[in-house]
Amino acid sequence: MFDAHFHIIDPRFPLVANQGYRPEPFTVADYRARVADLGVTGGAVVAASYQGEAPDHLVAALRELGEGFVGVAQLPPEASDAELRRLHAAGVRALRFNVHRGAGRGDIDALVDLGARAARLLDWPAEFYIDSRELPDLAPRIAALPRVSVDHLGLSADGLPALLDLVASGARVKATGFGRGDIDIAAALRSIAAVDPDA
Repeated sequence: MFDAHFHIIDPRFPLVANQGYRPEPFTVADYRARVADLGVTGGAVVAASYQGEAPDHLVAALRELGEGFVGVAQLPPEASDAELRRLHAAGVRALRFNVHRGAGRGDIDALVDLGARAARLLDWPAEFYIDSRELPDLAPRIAALPRVSVDHLGLSADGLPALLDLVASGARVKATGFGRGDIDIAAALRSIAAVDPDA
């Protein structure tokens, strides 16, 4: 089993309260104990809004998790090519743009430029944590990226039509975060599969 989306909250690295939220520690040891009976052999550890844009926590988690695990980094738009290559060597394989919780609300064009650069250099996809109700305004810029995914089913039932339009243009959707948003999970999965069974 591949765990498509989880967070490691290591108390050795500082957290940044985001909209008042600061989670309790959840270390690699805690993660291993939680999934011990599930047959997990790999996964994607994802940088979260409360971890800021410094990737040290992610690199440390990947080192401890070992083979089979990859990272999804959250970086500032000015991240250098050398930094992207360093993170690739450490096991990072994608970028995450956290538009929903504010960390990615800056210059969306600068973030898309970073995503395009990472795709060109390292073939990384761009993952968006976004409320799908925002997609009508942002989708034309996001869709220009070679590989795009949207976290947590897009969070919003009202935004599902816009998410489906993005799926029709080739985007993927992560079936994660089921407790977030107001999505009817089964109906959303059926709707996405009807547009693109591989999405």
